[in-house]
Amino acid sequence: MHALDDAAVNRFITDGFVKVDGAFDRADGERCAAQLWDQIEPSADDPSSWTESLIWVNGMSSPPFTEVANTEVSTSAYDALVGPGRWRPRLGLGTFPLRFPSTEPPEAAGWHIEASFADDAGAPRVSLRSRGRALLMLYLFSDVGDDDAPTLIRVGSHLAVPPFLADAGPDGRPWMDVCTDVVPATDDCEVVTATGQIGDVFLCHPFLVHSAQAHRGRVPRFMAQPPLEPVGELDLDADEPTPLAEAVVRGLRRAGRSPV
Repeated sequence: MHALDDAAVNRFITDGFVKVDGAFDRADGERCAAQLWDQIEPSADDPSSWTESLIWVNGMSSPPFTEVANTEVSTSAYDALVGPGRWRPRLGLGTFPLRFPSTEPPEAAGWHIEASFADDAGAPRVSLRSRGRALLMLYLFSDVGDDDAPTLIRVGSHLAVPPFLADAGPDGRPWMDVCTDVVPATDDCEVVTATGQIGDVFLCHPFLVHSAQAHRGRVPRFMAQPPLEPVGELDLDADEPTPLAEAVVRGLRRAGRSPV
């Protein structure tokens, strides 16, 4: 139970994500998976009932989910990346895109970044100081191999995003407009898959470009993709920025822009 080491923090800054192996106990993850099965019509014991390729569960706040979101391993990692006192504890987890084996094209797939907040009309937006989102997190509640619809990640893609937000001000830009810009700008990035075991967690920079993909395996993939909510917005002017902010500063400087 320890914070991420310097090498892991540096990988987060340069790659845009870090995998935390065994962030929560496998037995706790299996209990969470059993509760997710209780929320849906398909049965774990009857593959003939797996007729839909994607089922959404919005959120779960029962004790097992709150516990796995707040283990010492996870919270120390949040501190290492976002900064102590700069994130809000999770009261449960969600949403859950539950993907089932299918030969059909994947639903809700396509390269994108996550929206950070909604405007007064409820429209999703993204801002340079990442108002409303400190991290995108991928919590694995099933073992995920290459055929089990692991999330696709464009390595280092988060560094290409800040220049598209630099002139937008505190209200940022519409989420879809940002995606329209950053997806082609990151076409050349290396692509890796978020594979792992029950209990593993991927902590991702909020600007990381990623995508779902089809499930061609045999066992349903259960995963949560909650945000870690920040306290305030990123301080890009600090003498010693957090790793989360440092990645944004590097992206700006790479494009010849100033964080101020």
